[in-house]
Amino acid sequence: MGSRDIDRRIEERRNEQAIINVEDLQLEERLIVARRTVRVTKGGRRFSFGALVVVGDRRGFVGFGQGKAKEVPKAIAKAIEDAKKRIIRVPIINGSVPFDVVGYFGATKIIVMPARKGTGVVAGGAAKPVFELAGYTDVLTKIIGSTNPYNVVRAVFDALLQLKTPEQVAKERGLEEEEIFRRYRQYATPKLNVKIYD
Repeated sequence: MGSRDIDRRIEERRNEQAIINVEDLQLEERLIVARRTVRVTKGGRRFSFGALVVVGDRRGFVGFGQGKAKEVPKAIAKAIEDAKKRIIRVPIINGSVPFDVVGYFGATKIIVMPARKGTGVVAGGAAKPVFELAGYTDVLTKIIGSTNPYNVVRAVFDALLQLKTPEQVAKERGLEEEEIFRRYRQYATPKLNVKIYD
């Protein structure tokens, strides 16, 4: 799954949710990684910096962005502006995700599961800031494969884009919301047989 596909799905979700103006949101920014790149030319080396940033309001809105510039502050500023263009709203139920979901991007796979109250965000690397800034307080995750932060963030967003609210599920299945909540499994299922690490 390529980055263009993730960007397309994010744009579709933004259109569905009618997210136009994000200036009213009280966004927090978190720098995930800042890297220096070198281009060797005839005149010598030219340095530039790339930044990966996640923004969120801890109330269900979260986005990520990348930026490149010759200085770190400018690269971060560009990444923040890019992240504001990719903000989506995600469902949060009792501080956790509605159901088990698996996200993929490149060589990265992330398993995301609901957790009991008080568990905290059990996630490593670049995944933890995404869940925290989205507003999740109790989530279990496991990253399999590449831990490259760029891949991990996109894999997390692939998982988040698959999440639906109980209201959406009820509408799609033609059931009452009460029936969906009755069947609703709030906590991580043991059938995945996945050992969770922090």
